[in-house]
Amino acid sequence: MAKKDTEKALRNRGLSDESIAKLLVDYATIAQVTEAGEAKLKELGLKDKEIGMLIKKSALKSKKAPAKKGGKRGKEEEAAPREHFEFEMPNKVRVTSKLEQKMRKYSEELGLDIPRSVLESIANRIEGLDVPNESVKKIVKRSYERYLEHQMDANESAGILAAQSIGEPGTQMTMRTFHYAGVAEINVTLGLPRLIEIVDARRVPSTPMMSVYVAQDIRANQEEVKRLASEIEMTSLIDIANIETDIVNMKVIVHPDLRKLEQKGIEVEQIFKELAKTRGLKGLVEMAGANIVISSDVPSFKKLQNIIDDVRDRKIRGLDNIKRAILRKVGDEYVIYTEGSNLGRVLEMKGVDKTRTTTNAVQEIYEVLGVEAARNAIMEEAFRTLDEQGLNVDIRHIMLVADLMTNDGDVKAIGRHGISGRKSSVLARAAFEITAVHLLHAALTGEEDHLDGVAENIIVGQPVTLGTGAVNLEYKPVKRGQTNG
Repeated sequence: MAKKDTEKALRNRGLSDESIAKLLVDYATIAQVTEAGEAKLKELGLKDKEIGMLIKKSALKSKKAPAKKGGKRGKEEEAAPREHFEFEMPNKVRVTSKLEQKMRKYSEELGLDIPRSVLESIANRIEGLDVPNESVKKIVKRSYERYLEHQMDANESAGILAAQSIGEPGTQMTMRTFHYAGVAEINVTLGLPRLIEIVDARRVPSTPMMSVYVAQDIRANQEEVKRLASEIEMTSLIDIANIETDIVNMKVIVHPDLRKLEQKGIEVEQIFKELAKTRGLKGLVEMAGANIVISSDVPSFKKLQNIIDDVRDRKIRGLDNIKRAILRKVGDEYVIYTEGSNLGRVLEMKGVDKTRTTTNAVQEIYEVLGVEAARNAIMEEAFRTLDEQGLNVDIRHIMLVADLMTNDGDVKAIGRHGISGRKSSVLARAAFEITAVHLLHAALTGEEDHLDGVAENIIVGQPVTLGTGAVNLEYKPVKRGQTNG
């Protein structure tokens, strides 16, 4: 407790936090500090001004005027003159860059009232680029136009506009499954079904896929990228071998396809090890020349069939859930497109560019990278789905939907099991789905509705608190004998 008092006393004397911390290491009280002397205080790194404050204060305190005999009781002693401190106001305003100053000058010349935050954002984007003054003027002018376009009125019903902005073009969307752009071998759900998947926050999309970008040192090397693709793609035994059943000897014989093994870079010994680790086959697997033989420990046709079922889909190499990996050249680099998704394991692999690799499974992104990444994924996927159909929707409306789905720290669906089902208003929940159940439950539990939202006010037939409904007009009648105005 003494140290806290000492710290407070030193701060009252105008010492900085750094100097106080140095003094408290060696001294516990103010008396010890003043007795240390000027030389020792200098050694600790205190400034002359601070040393002067300490010594002067202590000297003033020690020279108390003696009380006069016979003086009146209660007479106040002469107070020591107070030390005068000059306080400096800290300047917390960020220093503007030369480019920002130039843009501010141009905006004033053109008579444009652009907020500083907008100019700062533009300056940060073009900082370091060789942009001529005329081009900077054009950027300022165009930015102001865009700024005016993106302004909104007070009390504007942003939610309803966002719903209409996305819902109305959604009626023009097709409902087919398309081939992925540039990769004809992979089918991807697009159009309205894909948009429904995104807003429903489906755990697994109907056609999960990944775009795996590779590291800079190997992205142009086709063989290296192909090797990486074979490590990602899940290879089952049936993909690289023929399985034969020997009913007479109660055996299953695996004939590896050497050409396929060479393509995928897999050895026969690797197949043998994987099969030997399979549950229920320990001690039953053995090599027979170039083939692998699995014997049945029980002379039973059912047991033999169970062995075939176990080994047919046994994973030999690759990652779970990734059925296929296809290479495509995009620009001057090779990109791996996968049918199926396993983001967590792919990001752990050596040679993968972790900053650009992505998946269309939003829930998987949330689990691996967190809620902010999931929010960006919702925006990206929804915008791309609408854009592929040639529909132009303001990105801010999509951002509003993404924010609503992720603002609680997890990804929620827009439906009765998500956002609509969690609304505080009974009437708003009833207006969405299963009306009778909601109303009956509210009646049984005595639930109240404060009529704060849009839907519930429309149901009860009163103005919504948006737009003109958000303004209350007050009429004050003129008193007798007074003139109006």
